Amino acid sequence: MPHAQVNGQQIYFEDTGGDRPPVILAHGFLMDHEMFVHQVAALRDDYRVITWDERGFGRTEYDGEPFTYWDSANDCLGLLDHLGIDRAVVGGMSQGGFLSLRVALAAPERVRALILLDTQAGLEDPDAVPLYEGMRDTWVAAGPIDELVEAVAGLIISDPDVNPIWIAKWKQQPNDYIQQPFATLMSRDDVTERLGEITCPALVVHGLQDVSISMEKAEAMAAGLSGCSGVVKVGGAHAANLTNPEPVNDAIREFLAGLAD
Repeated sequence: MPHAQVNGQQIYFEDTGGDRPPVILAHGFLMDHEMFVHQVAALRDDYRVITWDERGFGRTEYDGEPFTYWDSANDCLGLLDHLGIDRAVVGGMSQGGFLSLRVALAAPERVRALILLDTQAGLEDPDAVPLYEGMRDTWVAAGPIDELVEAVAGLIISDPDVNPIWIAKWKQQPNDYIQQPFATLMSRDDVTERLGEITCPALVVHGLQDVSISMEKAEAMAAGLSGCSGVVKVGGAHAANLTNPEPVNDAIREFLAGLAD
């Protein structure tokens, strides 16, 4: 299986290969590279598509040490180095968007454009924090019990056909595997005031039924990015690219086709 030694981690990735323009996509919290299966299928004939598992998730061998999304951004850049890619379209869903924004801030010369799916530049709503912390505590103490994972799947996926696939993945993990990734999620910094530093083209896509990140937050992020013309609103909840792939793929293909050489 393909792993890259990056920043002390063994990063798992999948790469369609070839010399076509590269697009690298980062997944959301509790997800992994497989959430982009529909995007890979839609783009691979025209683009080199790289998907990868971030620290704490999927098949990446993570050292268990505390990390930030700036570290995850450096992992993305290190993976591009490993693959010999100087510049790419960088994108991600939710948590993957958090780190993609930080890639653009840390190394703007490496980012051809941004694809931001159901994500934001700011922090969690304070009213939601106790709920999320309670879910974390239950997960660690009792494991991914049915009532809990059904609620989590409802927040992220909200599709009766897709939920069971990811619930089965979660139930295979140790109870405490979410501890450090959750700490990273909840302690992240707010980059809203730095959005003006990002000048590359940016696509923002957001699910109309997303209850994890509000449309207002997506619109605020889009307004702060000079290279973004607004939010593309699609059906679906938080993981709209997974459950409603057709309109998301259409938006991505149109955006990529419009990029100047």
